[in-house]
Amino acid sequence: ERSWGRFFSGDAYLVLHNGPEERAHLHLWLGRDSSQDEQGACALLSTQLNALLGERPVTHREVQGNESDLFMQYFPHGITYQDGGVASAFRTPQPSTSPRHRLYQVKGRRNIRASERDVSWSSFNTGDCFILDLGETLLVWCGSGCNVLERSRAQELAAAIRDGERRGRARLEIVADGEEPPEMLQVLGPKPTLPEGSPEEDAVADQSNARAAVLYKVSDATGRMDLTQVSASSPFSQSLLCSDDCFVLDHGAGGKVYVWKGSKANEQERQAALRVAEEVIARMGHSPRTQVGAVVMGSGLAQAALPHPCPCRWRSCPRAARRCSSSSSSLPGSEELMGSVPSLQPHSTGTRVPAPCPCLRPAL
Repeated sequence: ERSWGRFFSGDAYLVLHNGPEERAHLHLWLGRDSSQDEQGACALLSTQLNALLGERPVTHREVQGNESDLFMQYFPHGITYQDGGVASAFRTPQPSTSPRHRLYQVKGRRNIRASERDVSWSSFNTGDCFILDLGETLLVWCGSGCNVLERSRAQELAAAIRDGERRGRARLEIVADGEEPPEMLQVLGPKPTLPEGSPEEDAVADQSNARAAVLYKVSDATGRMDLTQVSASSPFSQSLLCSDDCFVLDHGAGGKVYVWKGSKANEQERQAALRVAEEVIARMGHSPRTQVGAVVMGSGLAQAALPHPCPCRWRSCPRAARRCSSSSSSLPGSEELMGSVPSLQPHSTGTRVPAPCPCLRPAL
């Protein structure tokens, strides 16, 4: 009990929260100074443990200093980082920072996306909506010039954070411009005159948000492990996923990469999927602090596993069982992508992409 919440920067850890199906989570925590061997061994153990538990838990990759809110909830008194590894536990530990306040800006008209901003009035404008996350309270601030879709999406995202990460225990409040409550002013300080929003920025945001994530398929159907691009823009439909393979959703620009494992994917594909996610992070130049989450098809957690805010909205589709097709474009520079996974080679096909599924629609 005394070591609960204490982590050594030179080590890697597995943290299992083993509850009912909707509460099972397996976290792979990587210390800042942990070696590649330690990280690789821990990843292998996480795969074995997940298999032992029937692949019920959602798998998460946590990086020191950038842990998810879900991970931090396991340690109500915070966590402590100690230099070195377990064998050199004689140095004085330094307590970590407690879960902090967060501010998200909700922007766009068609491809609406929420991006984290500095918790300051300087991040605000009257043309957008913002979510101020105070932990036990979620404030949705609506600028006087925000559009209806932004307002609706901001409320949806805040409700998802409340019902998912906070398990329904947070209070959600809608705040109109000019009616800021005392708790908001206590965090942000006196409200200054805010700049107006720009409709042109919303149009630019729509274009960039559509390209904010890329979906790849991992499969060994050809006898070798192939990585194929399925879609280069969001939003995505669940009809793009098929049970025979694994998929990697690259949203590295937002600090997240997700792995979806088909229920009929073989063991080699499932083990390779996490390694491919690591290689995508490295090859695309994403931050080493990028978080990785993995979920198995049919676990009932496919949507919950995607932390909010996320530019992608999965929607069930009657054609979801059809065989997945992929585009002819592959990951840029993918001929060098799999440096640490020798058996994995880039692959693309000339298969024509079927007409869009009627359930594929833009996110609100």
